[in-house]
Amino acid sequence: MTVPCVRVPTSEGEAVRSALASRDLLDREREITVEDGSLYIPVADAEAVPEQYDVVAYDAPARETQTTPTEVLSFEPSYERLGDIVILDEDDEERARRIADAIVDSDLRASTVVNRASKVKGELRVREWDVLFGESTETVHREYGYEFALDIAAVYFSPRLATERHRVIEQVAAGERALDMFAGVGPFAVPMAGRGAEVVGCDLNATAVTYLRENARRNGVANRVTAIEGDVRDLTGEYAHWTDRLVMNLPHSADEFLDTAVMLAGEECVLHYYDIQHEDDPFGPGERAIREAAEPTYEVDVETERIVRSYAPHEYNVCLDVRLTAR
Repeated sequence: MTVPCVRVPTSEGEAVRSALASRDLLDREREITVEDGSLYIPVADAEAVPEQYDVVAYDAPARETQTTPTEVLSFEPSYERLGDIVILDEDDEERARRIADAIVDSDLRASTVVNRASKVKGELRVREWDVLFGESTETVHREYGYEFALDIAAVYFSPRLATERHRVIEQVAAGERALDMFAGVGPFAVPMAGRGAEVVGCDLNATAVTYLRENARRNGVANRVTAIEGDVRDLTGEYAHWTDRLVMNLPHSADEFLDTAVMLAGEECVLHYYDIQHEDDPFGPGERAIREAAEPTYEVDVETERIVRSYAPHEYNVCLDVRLTAR
């Protein structure tokens, strides 16, 4: 099975391996291999590899000596990674502790292991966590070549939405004016600025806005990101009819902000509207709400209807990409 590898002369191998390791880019499930004077170093995220390196597809063998949590437990646990934090979602505290101990005893790199202790709740959309190993709930998450510092105990962030975020970000053109109405730590705002857009990111969570500013600096786009702490409804004066692209990733209540979105939209504006609806009609309620808010001031054209993921039994998290054109 071929995987992405950085190919370098063997004489440069250790220096490059160390540089990749410092960025947390090594694929530790594959062996580094030598062939015909070149070293093939497997990487976990090809898009995040600096441009000066040669990334190729190579059949790097799996590491035979790696111990996985499954091997320690004799069953396959469910978990997700966020930077160097491993996240569990176990109702049984004893089982969660067993899995955490197995992760620590395995070759899986983790500085912290946590178990979800609550659902996302409150106006700031944060969770409570049981810390089973380690101390810090702060980490750096890497996604499609960007780095995001965050504290999972203080802000909302879902690594499961990486593919969806990338889909939206790839639509952004240099010179656009984009506004993320519920920006969090910047997983939409920062890459949109990386595409050359002028971006405003707004959030009620002061900690998230602090991280948004840090992440804009960390990724070299601070000059194109304006981070604002507060209610996005307060922006309709300064940014009235300013934006070419709006991101509304607040799926339980985005409809409550559609009047604000219409006031922020420019002559032509693409709206990325996230919703959670029943499988019987996943897109209809969102489209009807957008039309009610925008028509007749704007012509409404639904360009994309996309199921992002299953949210609950018979419910989907969906996105509508909608173009608003002033009449």
